[in-house]
Amino acid sequence: ERAGVVVPEQCAEDDPDARAAFLARHGAVVVKPARGEQGRGVAVDLRTPDAVETAVEAARVVSDAVILESFHAGDDLRLVVINYRLVAAAVRRPASVIGDGVKTIAQLIESQSRRRAAATGGESRIPDDEETARCVAAAGYGMDDAPPSGTQVMVRKTANLHTGGTIHDVTASCHPALVD
Repeated sequence: ERAGVVVPEQCAEDDPDARAAFLARHGAVVVKPARGEQGRGVAVDLRTPDAVETAVEAARVVSDAVILESFHAGDDLRLVVINYRLVAAAVRRPASVIGDGVKTIAQLIESQSRRRAAATGGESRIPDDEETARCVAAAGYGMDDAPPSGTQVMVRKTANLHTGGTIHDVTASCHPALVD
């Protein structure tokens, strides 16, 4: 923030009314465990107090302390800086499936998860959980629906390798102003 990078506003209050007020101020939020890893317990783009409270309970399974952040749509860019030098940059994309007009989203997720697990030594699978179902519903589908051929359906909103996301190296194309 001191370097001029816009960072999301946070709310760490353990009070439903404070969380509802934070949501009302921002319109959409992210809920995440204060201490966690690999995308576990993270819910993105929540727009109702009920969705926030459900996500808070899920995040508490990972950490007793939970943080809300203002949600900002866009790409997830990870910058790795060592000794004040940018050494790597990657765009992370959330898990999605491509419809074939025949298989259900649940079947497409299972197939995609098998491929991702094989490619990552078992580290990357799309979780079969409430957050995946919520993201599928937000995309306008149910788990038993078969999307039309060629239709991409985002099944997670967290862009994390461990929840089925993908990582794309962009170190060489990182804008010099961002590097500075």
